[in-house]
Amino acid sequence: MSIFRRPDYQSDTTQFINQLKQQTPALDQQQQAGRALLWDKEVDRQTWSEYRQAQVAQKPYVYQTNAD
Repeated sequence: MSIFRRPDYQSDTTQFINQLKQQTPALDQQQQAGRALLWDKEVDRQTWSEYRQAQVAQKPYVYQTNAD
């Protein structure tokens, strides 16, 4: 060990998160359940490709009316 080594620094935020995880051990499971509820979804690639093909191209100037 070097004599110039400083102690490992932990920010206030890191200390808060570590303390919160110690106080509520089920926090990780709750976070994973929330993520599964909102983000972890099965994607139907066929439906998404049809959706992208059905999109109409935007005009170069959106606010221009058709002056035909």
